[in-house]
Amino acid sequence: MAQVAEAMSYARSDRGRWRRFGGLLVLLLAFPVLTGLITGPGRADAQEQEPGTRSRTATVSITEVSPTIPEEGGELTIGGTITNEGDSPIIDSSVAARRGVLLDSRSAIDQAVARTGWDETLDGDIVRGFGQDIGTIAPGMSRTFSLRVPVSEFTLGEAGVYQIAVTLIGQTEEARWFDNLGVGRTLLPWQPDGAGQAAPTRLTVLWPLISTTHLTAQTGSNEEQTPVFRDDSLLEEISPGGQLHRMVSLGADLPVTWVIDPDLLASVDAMAEEYQVYTEDGELVPGDGQAQARAWLGALKDAVQDSEVIALPFGDPDLPSLAHQGQEVPGALWQLKKATETASVTVETVLKVEPSTDFAWPVDGAIDPAIVSVATSAGANNIIARSDSLGPGEGLTYTPTAARPIGGGTTAIVADQRLSTLFSGDMSRGGDAALAQQQLLAQTLSISLQEPSNQRSVVLAPQRTFTTAQAQAMARALTTLQQDAEWIEFATLADAADAEPDPAANQQVPGADQYPQRLRDQELPASAFQAMRETQRTLDDFAQILTQTDRVTVPYGNAIRREMSTSWRGRDAEGVAYRSDLQGDLEGLTEQVHLIAKSDITLSGRSATIPVTVQNNLVQDVQGLTLELTSSRQLGLEVSESQVIAINGGHSQSFKFTTTANASGDSLLTAQLYTEDGKPYGESMTFKADVTSITPVVMMVIAGGLLLVVLAGIRMYTQRKRAAQRADTGEDSTDSAPEGEKLVGNH
Repeated sequence: MAQVAEAMSYARSDRGRWRRFGGLLVLLLAFPVLTGLITGPGRADAQEQEPGTRSRTATVSITEVSPTIPEEGGELTIGGTITNEGDSPIIDSSVAARRGVLLDSRSAIDQAVARTGWDETLDGDIVRGFGQDIGTIAPGMSRTFSLRVPVSEFTLGEAGVYQIAVTLIGQTEEARWFDNLGVGRTLLPWQPDGAGQAAPTRLTVLWPLISTTHLTAQTGSNEEQTPVFRDDSLLEEISPGGQLHRMVSLGADLPVTWVIDPDLLASVDAMAEEYQVYTEDGELVPGDGQAQARAWLGALKDAVQDSEVIALPFGDPDLPSLAHQGQEVPGALWQLKKATETASVTVETVLKVEPSTDFAWPVDGAIDPAIVSVATSAGANNIIARSDSLGPGEGLTYTPTAARPIGGGTTAIVADQRLSTLFSGDMSRGGDAALAQQQLLAQTLSISLQEPSNQRSVVLAPQRTFTTAQAQAMARALTTLQQDAEWIEFATLADAADAEPDPAANQQVPGADQYPQRLRDQELPASAFQAMRETQRTLDDFAQILTQTDRVTVPYGNAIRREMSTSWRGRDAEGVAYRSDLQGDLEGLTEQVHLIAKSDITLSGRSATIPVTVQNNLVQDVQGLTLELTSSRQLGLEVSESQVIAINGGHSQSFKFTTTANASGDSLLTAQLYTEDGKPYGESMTFKADVTSITPVVMMVIAGGLLLVVLAGIRMYTQRKRAAQRADTGEDSTDSAPEGEKLVGNH
């Protein structure tokens, strides 16, 4: 009945409407007496109602609270949108604010925000005289409202956080009685004049600049090694309106700690000069984002000059995946160490500032002993955890300081889970963004009032990547804190790490069995780290023969470290493709140094020379390779020793091997390149040699035959010469010869 009275006071006062309402009022007064079926929608009723009925018929979304921190004697504007979620038109409706309800703990704040249905005992009395008629709302349609209410009407008392509700009162065409059809809630931080001032809470806010993998390991053959990008998505992100562009422009005016993936800086820096990019069709075309890249880097340099900069290891390695899936893979921890070493150099080179590399940031701040071990193995002494992983401690009734020593000289910086997740939802809806802003104000004030004389240090570590709407919503909230919240004092992450730990706070790292299964299911598989190892081994072997190793080891080494990036979570297929493409690209590069195929040959005689040709299609010289030629019949065909080779870039060269034949027949000859440590390099090349061997007896017969031919020729020559002489003197050659000579000659 009280709700009916409230509805009556806010119904429109024109005469026709009251005539219609008179009959309805009689029915409403008589109906509960006769049936006992109508009662005010109490708490239990609200919980049982389905969306689209009674107090959930409409959605009341509060999109504006101004000022966000009211003052005594002032006026509060509450604006928003009402949407009819039911199937029947809402008629004769009006909207009104309700008096403030003190929320005396952070848990009470959580419960107020989570509650959806109307609760007569928890949503406060109606504020009379400042409502607004809404009228009719068709199903699925929305209407806006704006209430201007003196702050005094909310009956706010002591300093603290108050719930402010706004309810829609009306009826539907299907249910012709007045009721609360929808309720929306917001939070109001309140510090009246003369209230005792609590020690301001020191707040550290992380502002991450992290993206996905954009660069490939491929480069041009020119001296500058023109970089190649996977696609044009990075250009979109750094251009006006893009997510990274907004992060820089917003962060420049905020008291934040920048947390940067150096790989992002290296990628944008590469885009600032000539580069190429793959199109959706797989075509490689020149990039045109140089101006945007230079502008973004310039704006970032200006933004960070007087701010704290934290450099994550290059590529933002997935520390939990490395700890749980890759720690046993040889070389995996070495990759993390190299990523950490690369980080500082990259940030200093691009931004001209000296970053801190002393902080590790596991996904969602969830830790266990293995993650702590891996994080510290690369030199980090501070680990950014979160309070839903490393809880405050049993019996603790207040939020403790973030810094917690966890043993071995390592400090866990425990970010507040409530604050850190406020802006992770869909902030494109005005109501959600406005509520998140008010929650940040409310939660920080509640923290300060928990222990007014105990100044504490808390950390807000948000999600790694933002949408544009999320960044804007968080920036607006931080700006309000910075300008109007006297209970907050901003501090750096280094300050948070150096703060005096609370001895009552939990310092026990949770066990492996407490690590969230949701996060474990997202981890990179062990096969990812095995693929990294295989690609690194291929790179190491290839580097041995190069004269300009940096042209290959730098781009491919960085690409290997990108294989363990946190950004691959939730993108399994893309991660597999990236790792496969990287290995394929590197193998294709090694194949530029290869043996040229040779056709079968025939060898005659005891010895011969066989040339083997090596092709170097790289743009740089190669050296340190050994070429061996071996025979399948070592006793039948001997080959000279191996040769150390060096070949200029873009050239081929033949190397000659001497062979000795000991027997005739076919032999298979195999040519193979080897690195200096004896590992085969590239594919071998095999060809057949047909050996024709000549024995000593045959040689003697041939020699004897040749001698007889020569002697016969000499005799013929002598006889002809004598015959010619006799002809000149007129002698009879037959009579002049003695009888014995004639007999011999005719034998």
